[in-house]
Amino acid sequence: MSAFSLLVSVVPHNKADFISAAAVNAGSFGGTVLMGRSISASGIADAFGLGGKSQDIVLILVEQETREAILSAVVEACGGERYGFGYVCSLGADMLVQRGVVKGTNGGYMEEGKQTLISVILNKGYADDAMAAARKAGAGGGTVINARGTAREDDEKFFGMHIVPEKEMLLIVVDTDRKDAVLEAVKSLDCLQEPGSGIVFCSAVGSFFTLGKKR
Repeated sequence: MSAFSLLVSVVPHNKADFISAAAVNAGSFGGTVLMGRSISASGIADAFGLGGKSQDIVLILVEQETREAILSAVVEACGGERYGFGYVCSLGADMLVQRGVVKGTNGGYMEEGKQTLISVILNKGYADDAMAAARKAGAGGGTVINARGTAREDDEKFFGMHIVPEKEMLLIVVDTDRKDAVLEAVKSLDCLQEPGSGIVFCSAVGSFFTLGKKR
């Protein structure tokens, strides 16, 4: 089992502090907030402009022994919010370097659970195409993070992919038994056929909770 876990919470914009406060009160030491936008589980909703809402993505690294307490605190804090408020999941993290000190052990792992996080990094403007393909293969909605590369066209390649500006990162949590179908649908897209046009990778989800009121 990994020494640490990365907790990933996806919630409406301006709710990141709400999540962070609950986590800190349960023993975490704060986190990092990214901004993104949602792509709904319904292509029709997106077509009518009902998708694409701004979201906060909160990243919190926690020690394994405090993971469950912090997860429970986040879920409980969101109990009064509307149904479909967001979700929180945990990913395994093998090592932590803090002030030059390495903590944890290399080579750790987290057993794959019922959900898998699929991350797609591709050129800007194609995240919606990737989400549409994933949806047809059984995925629900996803979250898009605007990003940029850190190199020039003539710099070294990373896994054969030029690290250039103007990227999008698409995060999709799927049931593990649908992972292969979604991956196949995404990797067959025309926008990913050119060398260096994108990267897709999967992360095992250790815990997954929807946030907000239950039906």
